[in-house]
Amino acid sequence: MSLKVNLEDAFSHFSDTWSPKIIADLDDYHIKLTRLEGDFPWHAHGDADEMFYILDGQLRLEFRDHVEDLAPGELIVIPKGVEHRPVADQGEVKVLLIEQASVVNTGDGPATTRTKAAERLV
Repeated sequence: MSLKVNLEDAFSHFSDTWSPKIIADLDDYHIKLTRLEGDFPWHAHGDADEMFYILDGQLRLEFRDHVEDLAPGELIVIPKGVEHRPVADQGEVKVLLIEQASVVNTGDGPATTRTKAAERLV
């Protein structure tokens, strides 16, 4: 069965930040929406790539050797094992993520207060 999701409607069902919401499944991947504001800890995902697609707002992705600034309509794929830190310091950012279902938002490090299991929204 096909699944149609209206992204704006999905975003209207939550306001918390740094807490991804699953809106669809694609084989062994989750399609997630999240709201970001402020900065997130440095982390890496040793076994999985991660894709950020910016829907609204400005996101800075810091890497150990460079920085990428992302605007609405832009996406970036972070290869597995690459340390990164998302920073949303210009207000809220709405992001669509595509990640393996096993990915934890804080990566391979120990769990912190920012570690959140993705909740199913749809």
